[in-house]
Amino acid sequence: MKYSSGLIDLHTHSLLSDGVLLPSELVRRYDVAGFDAVAITDHVDSSNIDFIIDALVKASKQLNRYWRIKTIPGVEITHVPLELFSSLVRRARKRGAKIIVAHGESPVEPVLKGTNRAAILAGVDILAHPGKITKEDLILAARKGTCLEITTRKGHCKTNTHVANMAKKYSVKIVIDSDSHSPENIPSKMLFEKTAKLAGLSSKDVAQAYANSEALIQKVS
Repeated sequence: MKYSSGLIDLHTHSLLSDGVLLPSELVRRYDVAGFDAVAITDHVDSSNIDFIIDALVKASKQLNRYWRIKTIPGVEITHVPLELFSSLVRRARKRGAKIIVAHGESPVEPVLKGTNRAAILAGVDILAHPGKITKEDLILAARKGTCLEITTRKGHCKTNTHVANMAKKYSVKIVIDSDSHSPENIPSKMLFEKTAKLAGLSSKDVAQAYANSEALIQKVS
């Protein structure tokens, strides 16, 4: 399936974690905003991973039956011991999560040092807001096929320029996401492209980022 608008957001949150909207309202608002697809990737650790995935898989199946916009069930593995990443990724995929995001080493939260590397090694699809990611981890991400995120999210976006420059230098795939938690966080194409430009990405880079998001969906569909 080819997505007409190219607008895809693979990192969002519903009230099943710390967002404020039901999955159905979140998806409806993305539909109205002109998006072709959205992944709901609520925060998980060992305490809630089964509940979250089961709920999102059920909601996604129902919404996809009736609506144009494609809904993708996912998770964001967040603030967990490094040793748990591999088992949580395996558990998430087995349970039905289609997009697995890791909460990277953002400059605005006390994320454990080494989280970026543990997440990449575990095989996550997207490393969100990875902060001052190192050369060694970039090389690993390129080898593993992990996408790095350019984010519109306040605070997390502080290192977008570093992420963009280093990802291009080491041939790591980039995606553009919102990390949306509420209606006012839902982005537009203009916001995505403004954020990308501020990070130093060209129009060609943005088009490739959109293609990378679409490729992730095609891979799990």
